[in-house]
Amino acid sequence: MTCADRSLSASRATAVAEPFSDHGGAQTVKGMSAQLRWDAELLVRARRNCLLTFAGMTIFNALFFMGYFHAQQHPMHVPITVPVTRLDLMIPYQPQLLAAYVSLWIYLGAGPGLQRSFSEVAMYTLWMAALCVTALGIFYFWPTQVPPLLPGAGAHSLPALLHRLDGAGNACPSMHVAAATFTLLRIDEVFRRPRSPLLLRLINLAWFAVIAYSTLAIKQHMALDVAAGALLGLMFVLASLRWRPKCASFRTT
Repeated sequence: MTCADRSLSASRATAVAEPFSDHGGAQTVKGMSAQLRWDAELLVRARRNCLLTFAGMTIFNALFFMGYFHAQQHPMHVPITVPVTRLDLMIPYQPQLLAAYVSLWIYLGAGPGLQRSFSEVAMYTLWMAALCVTALGIFYFWPTQVPPLLPGAGAHSLPALLHRLDGAGNACPSMHVAAATFTLLRIDEVFRRPRSPLLLRLINLAWFAVIAYSTLAIKQHMALDVAAGALLGLMFVLASLRWRPKCASFRTT
């Protein structure tokens, strides 16, 4: 190769590299790389634990409801009615939000489903189980119930049917809110580490908020139940983030 050919090749290489040599081009490449990282990370997590999550959630829920209905039907004492607050009186009965209430069972699956390894899924499940056992112990030793539905609430509506099937017991703390709080922060932690878009974190927060509000809107819980459930969930989720497998941290390199 002659000197002229070498100079021409060098000039072409410089021309190709120039668009990425400035600050803006570097930021673009970096942004594309970051996007690929969080996309790939979440996809790997979801694919790896899909079947495990489905099977595990089925077994977990079956065991939980066995304990739930046993504590409800055989409490140690006569249930105490949870006081009605001003907030409860301000929120109207909204039976159309039953779908949001039931969506918890889909939402809960996202927590273990987005863990990266079997050990993380196992530890996540143990902490959630500890939360549930604690709540069931409270239901058994300190049983509570919500007031009956208002006369105009609609005796034949689906939420009214839920009240009759579920009974008025096991009110405080709200297990719906406790489990949703635990799931909210664990999913947010998964989204935050690989720097996922803010929109994903907002969708996660919005889903939690709708579930929590629905417990009040269909009168399945009172405001005090929701507050106690959020506190219970917060206690266990913080503990689960503190004591977990070391491989849980997302690696950006």
